[in-house]
Formats: sequence, structure tokens, C-alpha cells
Amino acid sequence: MWIYEKKLQYPVRVSKCDPRMARYLVEQYGGADGELSAALRYLNQRYTIPDKVIGLLTDIGTEEFAHLEMIATMIYKLTKDATPEQLEAAGLGANFVNHDGAMFYNNAAGVPWTAAYIAAKGDPIADLYEDIAAEEKARATYQWLIDYTDDVDIQDSLKFLREREIVHALRFKEAVEILKDDREHKKVY
Repeated sequence: MWIYEKKLQYPVRVSKCDPRMARYLVEQYGGADGELSAALRYLNQRYTIPDKVIGLLTDIGTEEFAHLEMIATMIYKLTKDATPEQLEAAGLGANFVNHDGAMFYNNAAGVPWTAAYIAAKGDPIADLYEDIAAEEKARATYQWLIDYTDDVDIQDSLKFLREREIVHALRFKEAVEILKDDREHKKVY
């Protein structure tokens, strides 16, 4: 179904060890508005969306997994040289006691990911509006993360992700208009 290139969608560089920033990035890994939730939401919604826009949900849902991989890479790089004391000070001590350096789907507050984050109404236009809102919330979170770090390398990767959220929202808005236009045309059988 996919061709996998063993490289990230966009390069991830980190200037310094920063477990505190890693903890905040976890929000985009396993939070309600994070990349896992987005990928699963869009790939799930494909089953009740008209053929005219099904490819859009497949493409963006797949891309969200690439973003998830980028976030995981950032978190790994930000914590790989951290001492237990630094991890504890950043609020990641319990995570590392439970999982060591393995990634675990939870938000920045440590609340585990839940399927309740996945929105699927079954009405294509309602779902697409939900998707637009999800992309805008992710864009806002990326902006806050950019503002929260002075690491220009991390900011670069986060800016890339923020811009992709904007593009996704625009594409979902286009899809809404396609479906509205299609709905308004008289069907003759």
C-alpha cells in the first residue's frame, strides 16, 4: 500500500539535551490533538466519506504518521543524554521508570491516550469540519511549542510541522466545498 523511505519527512536536529521540552512535545505524540489522534481519525473517517475526497483523508492520515515519527525522534534526541535527575526535574521520571526510553502514548500531563480522542460522526461534512478544527488546534500547539524553546533546530522542525497543519486545514476546507457543491447538484437517476 505504501512505499517506505527510511528517512524522516523533514530532518530533525536538536542542539542540546532538554528533557523539559521533550515532556511538552509528548503532547503532540499522544495528546488529544496530537499526531496519533489525527492519523487514526482521518484513516477511520475514510469509510464514510464520498469517493471524491477519500484520497485526501488517506494522504493526510498517512502523513500524520510521518509527523508522529518526527515527534518521537525529537523526544528521543532531547532525552537520550539526560541523567535520571534531569528526567525527574522535567517531570519525566515516572515515564522512564515505567518505559525507560521507549515511547508511550500519553499527553504532556501523563494521561494515557484514549480512543475517545477520535472523532467520527459519519456525516462527511461534519467530520471534515472536525478535521479542520483538529488541524487548527495542532497548529496552535505547535506555535506554543515553538515559543517555548530557544533551540533553533527544534524550532525549525516544529515550524515545518506547524505549516503542514495549515496546509491540511486548507485541504480539508477545499474538501468541504467539493462536498457541499456536490450535495447541491440535482441527482438524476
